[in-house]
Amino acid sequence: MKKLILTAAAVFSLAFANAQDGEGFAKGDIFVSGSFGYDSESTGDNKNNSFSITPRVGFFVTENITVGARLGYTTQKIEVGGGETKINTLNAGAFGRYYFTPSNKFSIFGELGFDYVSAKTEIASTDSTTDGFGINVGPGVSYFLSDNFALEAFWGALGYATAKADGATDSTDLFSIGLDLDDINLGLVYKF
Repeated sequence: MKKLILTAAAVFSLAFANAQDGEGFAKGDIFVSGSFGYDSESTGDNKNNSFSITPRVGFFVTENITVGARLGYTTQKIEVGGGETKINTLNAGAFGRYYFTPSNKFSIFGELGFDYVSAKTEIASTDSTTDGFGINVGPGVSYFLSDNFALEAFWGALGYATAKADGATDSTDLFSIGLDLDDINLGLVYKF
């Protein structure tokens, strides 16, 4: 269902794209946006619940280039066979975007982002912490619904992440590429 809604939103944005002036972004604009999600899955007594929120702020340094910062928090609780695992993840990052059509109602952009990630895992009475960083690049679209509000969709098309748990000798490295619908982030943008 999530994939269907995200796909419909992206198609809606593309279908109603036009080049009207008066909406869109300009040099000196500031925007705040973000995304959140909640997932709940259960099979018999096994349960998996997660909640995430990621606010971000950006500033247009030129007509086409914006720089910004984001902060994210995710909490996950997994119950399997009477045991419980809790994972709390905090990430902080910076991003840069290049908008190809910033002054139009419909904008296409490319984003490059860097993130620091720290996750704390609690299993029974044992705690462990994992720290790492990541870099990703991908395309996105935004569509202005009014002078100040826009819908935004971003696909994490290419990424690299590395993480290492406390006391571990080896790190876990992940390289990803693709436009899987699970990689779409949908958000709401408010422009000042």
